[in-house]
Formats: sequence, structure tokens, C-alpha cells
Amino acid sequence: MKVKDTMHKGAAWVSPDTSITEVAKLMREHDVGSIPIGDNDRLIGMVTDRDIVCKGLTREGFDPRRTTARDVMTAGIHCCSEDDDLAEAVRHMESLKIRRLPVINKSKRLVGMLSLGDVSHSGSGELVSECVKSVSAHH
Repeated sequence: MKVKDTMHKGAAWVSPDTSITEVAKLMREHDVGSIPIGDNDRLIGMVTDRDIVCKGLTREGFDPRRTTARDVMTAGIHCCSEDDDLAEAVRHMESLKIRRLPVINKSKRLVGMLSLGDVSHSGSGELVSECVKSVSAHH
């Protein structure tokens, strides 16, 4: 099975200067837990709901009106190709201990997101079990 058969299609990214309030609203609106961050037509990071809480809300002097995606994002981004084998992408998620992976096409354009939930709906029970154990382990 290929990643493109399992992923959420049509993911969008936002600028690093986007307020975290706007990022949180997008997460709520699209019922997702992360938003890719892009700059100059390149993915440069990811903001998760956990980033907003742990790197934003708990920070001394936190001001949601002035805090941007850049302030809380996890820099650097790992992704997979829509044509990758699903098991290969899941192993990548396991090794990185991440729950979501941006998906790019041959032109290196963001075309979707692969999440543990997506894998749980389409992957084999063994694949899902291995992934959940690894990704959910303390790190």
C-alpha cells in the first residue's frame, strides 16, 4: 500500500509569522493536531498543539497576540513521498517518534499529511501496533 492511499489529502501550510491564535483556529477548523510551516515556498517546520502549550502557554511573559508560529514551531521538517510504501513511512515515523508526517509529491509540493489515525484506518493491525508503541513511548 502506498502513502497516497492512506494520507489526508490537501494539507496546507502557513507562514512562520502567522499568529499562534490563527494556527490554533486552523487546527480546530480542520480538526488536526499540527500545521506545517513554510517560508519562501519551502517547508521549514511544524507547529503541533503540544508546541503551542509547551513552548507557548507555559513560557514566561507569554502573549498570544504577539506569539507567532516561528516562536513555538519545531524547526526542521521530516516528510515522506506520496509514492512511498506505507510501511516505510510508518518506520520513519517510528524512528522519529512522531505522530504526523507531511507528504510531498515528485515536485516537492505538500499534498497531504499522514497521521497515526490514517495508519490505523488503513494499515495492518501489526503495523499499527508497532507504530503506536514506538511513537507513544516516552522520549
